[in-house]
Amino acid sequence: MNKTKIQKEAMLEALETQLGIVSGACGKVGISRQTHYRWLEEDEDYATNVKSLKNFALDFAESKLLECIKDKRETSIIFYLKTQGKNRGYVERQEIDTGDNNKFRVEVYDFANEENKDEHSLESLREKYKENSN
Repeated sequence: MNKTKIQKEAMLEALETQLGIVSGACGKVGISRQTHYRWLEEDEDYATNVKSLKNFALDFAESKLLECIKDKRETSIIFYLKTQGKNRGYVERQEIDTGDNNKFRVEVYDFANEENKDEHSLESLREKYKENSN
């Protein structure tokens, strides 16, 4: 086995122990970051193995997040709900999927303002919507 192949295998092992952190793995193997990135461009098998290690690191991080949730750490619970519970309303912003049609209209009414209460009642807004839809 040639020196480069041995270094690549050592680098893959180091990336696994370093959870994908390139600078730490390169330091353990004794190669430069430039060498690693050159290998990624030149060697498809090496790049595929590195990519699979990124999934390993992500799985590890997810398992640690779940441990924190089990330990009732509020920040972890909030993070999980904001990222995985969007369809249940755990979002700080609204995301609107318009499909292929990228046109939509948004109207915001201040119902605390007495003038808007009658003019923008639910029934009034439905009628306006029907008129604009035709």
